[in-house]
Amino acid sequence: MNASSPAPLAALIQMTSGIDPDANLATIDRALAAAAEQGAAMAFLPEMSLLLDRDRARSGGHIAREADSPWPSALQAMAQKHGIWLHSGSMPLLADDGERRVNRSHVIAADGSIRARYDKIHMFDVALPSGENWRESASYEGGDALVVVDTPLGRMGLSICYDLRFPELYRALADRGATIIAIPAAFTVSTGEAHWHVLMRARAIETQCHVVAAAQCGTHADGRETYGHSVAIDPWGTVVADAGGTEAMAAKDYALALAPIDAAGGELARQAIPLERSRAARNIML
Repeated sequence: MNASSPAPLAALIQMTSGIDPDANLATIDRALAAAAEQGAAMAFLPEMSLLLDRDRARSGGHIAREADSPWPSALQAMAQKHGIWLHSGSMPLLADDGERRVNRSHVIAADGSIRARYDKIHMFDVALPSGENWRESASYEGGDALVVVDTPLGRMGLSICYDLRFPELYRALADRGATIIAIPAAFTVSTGEAHWHVLMRARAIETQCHVVAAAQCGTHADGRETYGHSVAIDPWGTVVADAGGTEAMAAKDYALALAPIDAAGGELARQAIPLERSRAARNIML
C-alpha cells in the first residue's frame, strides 16, 4: 500500500443469531451486501453465527461433519456473490474423525475459496458469579492447532471467544507473523460488562496487532443474553470501532461497524515500545 492509498476496511457484523440456520443465513446475506456496498475488504461474523442453540437435542439435527454440512458452501457462495473476504465467526460442526462437536472458524476469500480453518482451543467451562453455568466441553472438543493466514487486511491470527483469556495464545500468533487477530465471540452480559473491552485492548497492546472482534448481542431464541459491542482495536490499544449494545440492534437484525485497518499502525507501535528488542535484550524465552 502506498502513502496515498486508504486503509482497507473491516466490517464487523453484530448479530442475534438464533435456532433457525436459514434465518441466520438470510441475515448474513443482507449484512454482507451492506458491507460490500460500503467498501469493506473483509467482513467478520460473530461466534456461532449460523446456529446459537444450547439445546443439544434440538441443535443436533442441524449439525454435521463439514463435508456434509451446507453451511460452509453457503458462506462461500455469499462471499463470491458479494465480492468480499469473509471470516465466518464460527459454526458448530461434528469433528471430522468422531461424534463430538467442534467450534470452527473459516476464512473465505472473495473468490469463494476457503483459505483457513480454526477449531476453538479453549472450552468455556465456568460457573459465573451471576449464577450462570456453562460447560462447553460437555459437547465440544477443543482444537490443537495455531492458525495464521494471509488476508487483504494483513496476516491474520485466528481465535474464538474464550481463547481471549489466554495471552500466551496471542503471543504465539504474533510470533508467527500475525499483524491482525480475529476474536469472534458470544460473551455473556456479566462477563462482557466486566472484561470485554479491557481484555480486547490488552490483547492488541501486548501483541502490537490490530484486533477485530465481531460479537453476538441481545436476547436469543434459546434464552441466553449476549453483550454485543463488536470492536476493532488498533495496535496502540485505541478502540477505532464499537457497534454498541442492544440499542444498536433495535432497527434491524444486525448491526454493522466499519474500521480501517492501517498496516502502519503496528510498525508505529513497535517503534514506540520495542517489545521484541526488550525481550531479546533480557534473553527471555517464552
